[in-house]
Amino acid sequence: MSGTARLALFTLRTERWHLTAWVLGITALVLASATAVVTEFAAESARASIVAVAAANPAFLFLRGTPDGTSPGSVFFFQGFTFIAVLTGLMSTFLVVRNTRANEDTGRAELVGALPLRRTSVVIAVLGVLLLADVVLGLLVAAALLAVGLDAGGAALTGLATTSVGLVFGAVAAVVTQVMPTSRGANGASAALVGVAYLARAWGDATGRANAELTKVDSAWPSWLSPIGWAQAVSPFGEADVRPLLLSLGLTAVLGAVAVAMQRGRDLGASVLRERPGRAAASPVLRSAVSLAFRAQWPTLVGWSIAAAVLGSIAGALAPTVADAIGGNASLRELIARLLPGTRADTVDVFTTAILGICGVLAAAAGVQAVLRARAEEGEGRVELVLSAPVHRARWLLGHVLVGFFSVVVVATVAGCAAGLTFLLGGEPGERVPGSLAAALAHVPAALVLVAASALLYALAPRVAIAASWALLVLALVAGQFGDLLQLPQEVRDLSPFAHSSALPLEPLDGVAVIVLCGIAAAGTIVAVIAFRRRDIPV
Repeated sequence: MSGTARLALFTLRTERWHLTAWVLGITALVLASATAVVTEFAAESARASIVAVAAANPAFLFLRGTPDGTSPGSVFFFQGFTFIAVLTGLMSTFLVVRNTRANEDTGRAELVGALPLRRTSVVIAVLGVLLLADVVLGLLVAAALLAVGLDAGGAALTGLATTSVGLVFGAVAAVVTQVMPTSRGANGASAALVGVAYLARAWGDATGRANAELTKVDSAWPSWLSPIGWAQAVSPFGEADVRPLLLSLGLTAVLGAVAVAMQRGRDLGASVLRERPGRAAASPVLRSAVSLAFRAQWPTLVGWSIAAAVLGSIAGALAPTVADAIGGNASLRELIARLLPGTRADTVDVFTTAILGICGVLAAAAGVQAVLRARAEEGEGRVELVLSAPVHRARWLLGHVLVGFFSVVVVATVAGCAAGLTFLLGGEPGERVPGSLAAALAHVPAALVLVAASALLYALAPRVAIAASWALLVLALVAGQFGDLLQLPQEVRDLSPFAHSSALPLEPLDGVAVIVLCGIAAAGTIVAVIAFRRRDIPV
């Protein structure tokens, strides 16, 4: 057996729990979603109604994708595939970064490099594991759809589409790891590219054209800029077309070859973008735990804020355009009049509220990442140096939590202001600015709860804090976005903080929910600080 094959087996062994959790979690989501569609929309009339609602609602198209027929498989695919594609992309990017740039950061790559292996063996081995993981995921996705009785050909194509998305973004991450100087930067850049692909697909879907029967929507050109859009264009349960998968396979091959070539000519630990050394002496501003935590986090916060600004701008720029498109379609106007009695502003509000809801999730992710920076500091041994100075444990952790809270507010504010200003530039009334800001900030209390929960996980179970915190965020998103589709009990849906956020301006602000959520966040922070004071460092 060659050294590269042995390294691939070793990588597979070290990744067995991570990959098992990701693959089984995504498969379970597919199975639950497909089962819910088959049982809840068993009648053709029910499926036709939900497809018509989606075709008439640009916010639905932005979030979920485009319908292509009224069969059970078609309804499942447009309801859930884009979210499954995002999860698959993140699984693949994290896998690649974890076993390439992260190993260089921790020094493990030097031990591997001391073995009689080629310089490219690490990248080739990781890409091999990536291929295996995505193929297994695709097979399980197809098996789950077959288990609920969906068409075999459509199930197989859905599995292939899922695999293609994972391979593309895994290859993207392989190139990003050659460019970025740290694993945190590589993870952030790779995840951002997944988000960009989702937004490009969403933009194209929201501005697509529905047919007269409101059973199908053809995406606009921006969707073809996204690998997720390519996979969606396969349309496995409608007018199936495998040709878009060739784009994914071709891009994967090209990016994989580029990553291998860059690895061959790169020194261990080097990168295309070089990390600048810090100053020899710290600024007087860095004398508190909060300022130190903020100094470590501000570049990440800037990145999240840019993403929020882009997403908010899309809300402000596309909402009037979408409303105009609906105004030019008699069938859509008739259905909108039944679903949303009122004026053009109703459609704009629905679209804006949906996108700013995504911004709330984005704000929560920024806060969670800020708190989890504490775990990275501990794992890399820096927290011991900080706490050897006259810095109290409680202040140190509280500094990271406060930066997390601050990140949530900043990201939500940027999204709301970007949406409002874009509305203003588009000729909308001036009250759109405070209205958009309020709609974005309405999701802050829910996001604060998830930040506090991440701090509590770090204090109580630091070894699993990173994976558990992100899993908690995903579960909260699934319960909030897919609770109705998955027929989850109301008690389960209520466990998601996002289920208690007020959808301004479509509904009034729930002051009681705001107070309760903020109280839970404060209580969770206090418990986390107390628990952190009582455990060993490092764990």
